[in-house]
Amino acid sequence: MKYTNITTIKDFIITGFPGLSPKYYGPVSALLLLTFTAIVVGNALILTIIVYERTLHKPTYMIFFHLAMTDVIFGFVTLPKIIARYWWNDVISSFGVCFTQMYFVHSLGAIHSLILLIMALDRFVAIWLPFRYPVMITNKTISIACSMCWVVTFIRMLGIVLHALTLPYCNQNVIRHCYCDHMSITRLGCGENVKYVKMVSLGNAMVILLVPLAFIIISYFSIIIAVLKMSHTESRHKVLSTCAPQIFITCLYYVPRCFVYLAHNLGFSFTADARILITMLYSLIPAVVNPLIYCFKTKDIKEALVQRFKNKKASIAICNSN
Repeated sequence: MKYTNITTIKDFIITGFPGLSPKYYGPVSALLLLTFTAIVVGNALILTIIVYERTLHKPTYMIFFHLAMTDVIFGFVTLPKIIARYWWNDVISSFGVCFTQMYFVHSLGAIHSLILLIMALDRFVAIWLPFRYPVMITNKTISIACSMCWVVTFIRMLGIVLHALTLPYCNQNVIRHCYCDHMSITRLGCGENVKYVKMVSLGNAMVILLVPLAFIIISYFSIIIAVLKMSHTESRHKVLSTCAPQIFITCLYYVPRCFVYLAHNLGFSFTADARILITMLYSLIPAVVNPLIYCFKTKDIKEALVQRFKNKKASIAICNSN
């Protein structure tokens, strides 16, 4: 087949789950709406608590703040369109909107990965260099580091999106996914450079996933070694209770992605619906679960919530007595 060098399509069609029967559209859209609500409300609560509770103005909670921000924005970027697809059968996404969604999907994933790296380094310094921690890890240094993650990633990812835009799109326009991502879009490209564009994107994805993961594994492995060397049980418990939420959040993000990557390279194949479902689960479940981890597994946030609740009950009681 001879391809032209001119993009002829004006929009994309979002299929969602290709094999889903129309009778399940209502329940699926309701489930996605519930997920969207949980992501927004849960993470907005964390953002509000960290902003207004002065006792939480510490480096660790500033990292949590940035993680919650990525989760909220990711929910707004991905879910409204797929909810509309199943609720109102709104399957059309314009060319520009689809590429914009792709840009934010991959940018937010990369930012989340880098902030998890900062979180691991924060715990590494706290455990191995406790006397240097107040000097090395401050609100200012964490703010600068997290801000750089956002700025550098947005600039770098712009190059990936513009590279995909160099391809002509002239034959197919059906996106077999719940949102526009690089793989779904570029497989619709035509011309001789499609393979090269995909290889560049794959290399970028592997670097942004595996390099932070390598440092994260080394950091937490070092922390575990430090814990095993501690003689006092109380000290061990304190360190583990501090690090456990961060390790769990990191595992939620990386383990499913690594599983999918290994399964693909070991020859395991998934149906289109199974592949999309797995992608949606590992993309959205951490954003839903993270606020629960912050609230119930992080001592300072839990205490702040309990104190706010007690103060509110006290003020209500005073008002009722008057």
